[in-house]
Amino acid sequence: MTRRYVLALDQGTTSTRATLLDSKLTVVGVGQKEFTQHFPKPGQVEHDLNEIWASAEWCIARALKAAKAKGSDIAAIGLTNQRETTGLWHRETGKPLHRAIVWQDRRTAPFCADLKARGEEPRVRALTGLVLDPYFSGTKLKYLLDTVKGAREQASAGSLCFGTVDTWLVYKMTGHASHVTDVSNASRTLLMGLESLQWDESLLKLLDVPHSVLPRIAGSSELYGLTRGMKSLPDGIPVSGMAGDQQAALFGQACFEPGEAKCTYGTGAFLLMNVGPAPVASKSGLLTTVAWRIGDRTTYALEGSAFIAGAAVQWLRDGLKLIKKASDVEALARTVKDTGGVVFVPALAGLGAPHWRPDARGLFAGIDRSTNAGHLARAVLEGVALQICDLAEAMRLDSGRDIPAFKVDGGAVSNDLLMQFQADLLNTRVVRPKNTESTSLGAAFLGGLGVGFWKSPEAIRRAWKAQKVFTPRMSAEVRAKHLGSWRDAVKRA
Repeated sequence: MTRRYVLALDQGTTSTRATLLDSKLTVVGVGQKEFTQHFPKPGQVEHDLNEIWASAEWCIARALKAAKAKGSDIAAIGLTNQRETTGLWHRETGKPLHRAIVWQDRRTAPFCADLKARGEEPRVRALTGLVLDPYFSGTKLKYLLDTVKGAREQASAGSLCFGTVDTWLVYKMTGHASHVTDVSNASRTLLMGLESLQWDESLLKLLDVPHSVLPRIAGSSELYGLTRGMKSLPDGIPVSGMAGDQQAALFGQACFEPGEAKCTYGTGAFLLMNVGPAPVASKSGLLTTVAWRIGDRTTYALEGSAFIAGAAVQWLRDGLKLIKKASDVEALARTVKDTGGVVFVPALAGLGAPHWRPDARGLFAGIDRSTNAGHLARAVLEGVALQICDLAEAMRLDSGRDIPAFKVDGGAVSNDLLMQFQADLLNTRVVRPKNTESTSLGAAFLGGLGVGFWKSPEAIRRAWKAQKVFTPRMSAEVRAKHLGSWRDAVKRA
């Protein structure tokens, strides 16, 4: 029997997507389904793990139907997932103890503040490459153990499983046989040593997490288990690729060499640079993370996140009612030749790296009587690009490398105006791939490599195709003026 396809399952923050690809990276079938967002209190965000699993089964079945394929045609499954979202369930039954606490959730902020006040952040940062922030999984897990009745006792007895969404999906796909995560997801928990690639006992003690609840840490492309008991797939299909969504996108963009970088423009924007086989400590407010581990080789990355990107366009649509649909923003922005001096700081949820200013708020600067909707729309697009410049400059300083080309993916990259302005500001080429679903591609690549469907990453690089390249055409003087106005506005946000 010829197994012709690789299945990529991309479990995101608002929807789940299954994609079936052939050896030439042609997408032959897709299934996508949104699921419920729960907001129990201000600052709290939760997901139902069982609903996530049901959405995965539905999407897989839909992708197979669209491709007119059978489950037995699948050679391997690669997973990618929303990172940091934290679940806890019974080891034997698979029943969740509580809804999963999502990466956006801020309920552990007081505990993080207490750890900072005790002077713990430098040690944590040195061990993990992360900052003490509710964003990451470790403090969410502590919260569940402390607040769900009986959880800590059951965890200590070994009857509970902790996992990020990758771990939950593999556990369910393999009929409860595999409790495992990969290094890229483990590196986002505040619990794994960045260099040891193992759960760190001093961090477990700091967050009061018993070792018995933790999954095994594996590489990003290897056999984790075989499907068993699924509705949408037959038993025996290898689950062989796994990475957090941003690391998967870096891999999907074929950024295999140090200095290669990508930016994903979604609700927020995430810039990652491959820094090679040794972690690079950031002095500029970035995070150091594991990109992936294949065989005995680990690749690290620097990461910078902007909390608001596509969400700013959604705000123009839903909040200000300036456009009817998000794709209308480019046409509106093109009604003017420039912003008319207006600068927008997209701090609608504070500022992330490299500023880390949760108190910052969004700002339009430079408005006068001549300002119209076109100026505001153009300023919003430019504000998204300007904050990426801050991240890119921080990466250049930390890594000591220039970015030779800037690969982009995500929904907003279809906006030619935004992409050209980004190339102008960065003074480097911005490359949009033929397939902009880089997260799913990365998951598929990792899964396929794990079973020999593709023989090496170089085979993937040869298959990767650019759709359009944006080359810089802005003068140094104009670029400096834009960046100066931006930095003045950020100080006021």
